[in-house]
Amino acid sequence: MDIWRRGGAPPGQGNGTGMAEQKLHLVFGGRLKDPSGIEFEDTDAIQVVGVFPNYAKALDAWRGAAQASVDDANTRYFIAHLHRLLEPEDVAAAGG
Repeated sequence: MDIWRRGGAPPGQGNGTGMAEQKLHLVFGGRLKDPSGIEFEDTDAIQVVGVFPNYAKALDAWRGAAQASVDDANTRYFIAHLHRLLEPEDVAAAGG
């Protein structure tokens, strides 16, 4: 299972208490060598948009960054699911 996605439906984020769990997400991006790939032209020039406490807020930031770069076909932004890196045993138990 990938730890990043380009958008899409948010995964479930409930903890059974009515409060959403904190699931950290990183939004980042930059110019790619090939717009259909994921290899950056210059890793020193990657823009970190920020770290967000849930997928919904990360998706809003991703949309804003992607919209701001809409005229550059080689610039892409991604959402990395940091909570999956911080809790690898949970991902393994879920089959990911």
